[in-house]
Amino acid sequence: MELVIHRYLPLTTVEGPGKRFCLWVQGCSIRCEGCGVPWTWSKKKGKSISVEDLFMEIKKSKQKNNIEGVTFLGGEPFDQAEALGKLASMVRELGLTVMTFSGDLYENLKKRKECQNLLEAADLLIDGPFMKDKLDLSRPWVGSSNQRYHFLTPAYKHLEDQLMTIGNKIEIRITKDGLVSVNGMATQQTLNELFDRGEFRKLRDQLNN
Repeated sequence: MELVIHRYLPLTTVEGPGKRFCLWVQGCSIRCEGCGVPWTWSKKKGKSISVEDLFMEIKKSKQKNNIEGVTFLGGEPFDQAEALGKLASMVRELGLTVMTFSGDLYENLKKRKECQNLLEAADLLIDGPFMKDKLDLSRPWVGSSNQRYHFLTPAYKHLEDQLMTIGNKIEIRITKDGLVSVNGMATQQTLNELFDRGEFRKLRDQLNN
């Protein structure tokens, strides 16, 4: 079984609780207005990888980075619910947690047979479309005030009353050839300010010296 993906990070600390492996799937049927990653909408722009190969990458990250879980982002993860459900079940067998996002609502996902395995394997689901007129970064990992947290197992239930104390963060990665990638939650204004102040250029220069 294969997945069409955008990219993955073996280690991140800004895409959910603790240290995590993060997978961005490619393809989205929801396509929220104002989406921050519209380049993940078209499935044609992704690359195919088998569930088994991804699982081996996650397993290596657990051994090397001591991750506590995996996060599925998009794109729209539930557009590939069957393959992600299989991967999530395998991940749980490693003792890792599963966090997933959806632009659809939990109530709708529960009605779709192909979504059941992924929902059953998920510890934390964040649902709801991004709504640019409800932009709100006061809570971690979400972009608008309509989006909801569903604690489907006890794994992260303790965070329910602590959400407002968990700040959003971003990670900046710069390759040797100067390519900059950013992940996490930040406003476009914040990113523009970083570019305008030349912060990314300073980091690149420090890495090259």
